[in-house]
Amino acid sequence: MLELIRFNSRIWFFLGFAGCVFLLAMGAYFQFVQKLNPCPLCISQRLAILATGIVFLIAALHNPEQQGTTRYAIAGAITALMGASISTRHVWLQHLPPEEVPECGPDLAYMFNNFPLFDTLKFMLSGTGDCAKVDWTLLGFSMPVWTLLAFLMLATLSLLQIWNYKKV
Repeated sequence: MLELIRFNSRIWFFLGFAGCVFLLAMGAYFQFVQKLNPCPLCISQRLAILATGIVFLIAALHNPEQQGTTRYAIAGAITALMGASISTRHVWLQHLPPEEVPECGPDLAYMFNNFPLFDTLKFMLSGTGDCAKVDWTLLGFSMPVWTLLAFLMLATLSLLQIWNYKKV
């Protein structure tokens, strides 16, 4: 039974890349079609999805031997888990009592134009009151919860390639 899904790691890395493209396309759909403006944590999560997708694409194109597959698998898991940590922070902010939610700050364009890069990145990763607002749900879960699940699945997919390696 497991042999049916035991493709070579190149295919799985490509499927992971396709999943990242899908997630980024959904983010663009919600932003440009549904008119849901992304908060700083949403943008940070998109960057983590992009980084994970790039690792997966390079791994799929390179199609390395076992040692290279292991390195790509670890790199993919690290980028996905970094995204999962950002998503976790976002979910935590959404579940704070209203009186504990941080104040809403200036938009990112203003921050990039008027503050040092390090301060802007710190702002992006810490979140604001904008991040605590829930604009969309599916089956009772907000977008950051679904993104967290996606990151955990991408990290798992990546790490499974260490044991999935098979010469073709």
